[in-house]
Amino acid sequence: MISAQAWADARLLWDYHRMHHDPRPCSVAVGLGSHDLGVADVAAELYHQDVAPVIVFTGSTSPTTRARMPRGEAVHYRERALQLGVPDSAVLLEPRATNTGENIEFAKALLAEAGVKVSSVLLVSKPYEERRSYAMMRKLWDEVEVVCASTPMGLEEYADSIGDAHMVIDMIVGALQRVLVFPVKGLAIEQDVPDAVAAAYERLCAEGFTSRLLPADVAARRSA
Repeated sequence: MISAQAWADARLLWDYHRMHHDPRPCSVAVGLGSHDLGVADVAAELYHQDVAPVIVFTGSTSPTTRARMPRGEAVHYRERALQLGVPDSAVLLEPRATNTGENIEFAKALLAEAGVKVSSVLLVSKPYEERRSYAMMRKLWDEVEVVCASTPMGLEEYADSIGDAHMVIDMIVGALQRVLVFPVKGLAIEQDVPDAVAAAYERLCAEGFTSRLLPADVAARRSA
């Protein structure tokens, strides 16, 4: 069972993770690989709205996605986009990246090799990955404008769509940890984290929503 307090704290983190950007025309859309095919759905929808003329899907597999997407995240995203009417000529595939930093760096290199001039990127991710991905883009590809987009769902609706609410809250907590620690590692720009969000994060960690924390942080918490 997930307590009422945990749901309230998770909703607070959920809203913080969303950048609340309005979609606007960009040079390219980049769909970040994950377990969630909704990323491909959003990228396809925005393509049909003429928001981006080219989509890059980037991602290999991970322990979370290997069973769901055995051919690789980017491949499954591409197949979904083609089913939704995106022409093959509008899709570039980057199938090697195993983390968000590689997603960004490999997509950048692929677009350069393809001769696509990029001044702005529509960055499509899971809803709770918007802020972390934005912060990493501003560090690793700082010469482009970044507009974030994701599935327009509330937390409960999204958790129902995934079918595992505990895993979703674990991931929300893990994403917040990375917002906190990645700037120190040189992987992202710093983001302001309100005290209420930080307190909700600590309560969720104390309740055991820690499976997506970086291993060193989990060890530190257990020894504290």
